[in-house]
Amino acid sequence: MRNTIAVIDMGTNTFQLGIAEITRKTFKLLFEKSTAVKLGKGGISNNIINDEASQRAIMCLNDYKEIAKSYSINQSEIIAIGTSAIRNATNAASFQELIQKECGISITIINGNKEAELINEGVKAAISFKSEPYLIMDIGGGSVEFIISNEKQTYWKQSFEIGGQRLMDKYFQTDPITTIAMRQLDSYLEEKLIPLMNAIHQYSPKVLIGSAGTFETLVDMYFMKEKGHLPEKHEVAFNLPIHSFYNSFQLLVESNRDERMAIPGMIPLRVDMIVVGVCMILHIIKKVNIEEILVSNFALKEGVFSKLAKNEPLI
Repeated sequence: MRNTIAVIDMGTNTFQLGIAEITRKTFKLLFEKSTAVKLGKGGISNNIINDEASQRAIMCLNDYKEIAKSYSINQSEIIAIGTSAIRNATNAASFQELIQKECGISITIINGNKEAELINEGVKAAISFKSEPYLIMDIGGGSVEFIISNEKQTYWKQSFEIGGQRLMDKYFQTDPITTIAMRQLDSYLEEKLIPLMNAIHQYSPKVLIGSAGTFETLVDMYFMKEKGHLPEKHEVAFNLPIHSFYNSFQLLVESNRDERMAIPGMIPLRVDMIVVGVCMILHIIKKVNIEEILVSNFALKEGVFSKLAKNEPLI
């Protein structure tokens, strides 16, 4: 296998390109880019990828293809991973064919179990685990992955199709979000996350590790408020004080879109979905009695790099 690898995480809300140099048992990131493709917008609740979303995907992937080419990576060598929006779409096969035809990129669609496995791998590349069990939570646009693991083993993992775009379609009809909608969302999560709560009861994790966009933006907000600047690019693991989360939660659910955009650390990519995202995090913190929140900037695509570096199979 070549030493320089390009991986695209084709998320429901965001596509992410990572280019890394693979060395013996480790990897070094050379380039990263995120794009708000919003693949699930206008179709995810009906399990389709609509034409507008497909065109946004093509534009993004052609851009990523040119970037990969600048690192001497051919389009046929790009590893493109399709997750929730694609795996649940009734037109997934025709979407794959369209991307192959227009971009020359082959999409590997993974199930929720594999997605959780790769996220777990990526988070462990950012954060040094100890013997205690940790609860990992990755909030995507289509699905949310939960993993309970420690330094040596994975105790439990599951993907739930209750991602941010799906929750927005159901509960984020007014801006700011209403108290009634938040209560309805909380009840919905109570119903959907019964398997998680059974696992929590069995393994009793006290530390929550968040990955993906909502958590990253919460860290950026915390840094801007407390330090007056964003984290350094090389930093990939953070401690997010629980009091900071509660302050951010209150601010976000009480604000409209313009007010949220004015918050230091906020970016357009996250400004809408972060509302249902923090509602979900609050639900978990309250139900699990979390004592500490850590945040990993590494997730699925870094999990792919880590697997390749260790010469382990991806699928």
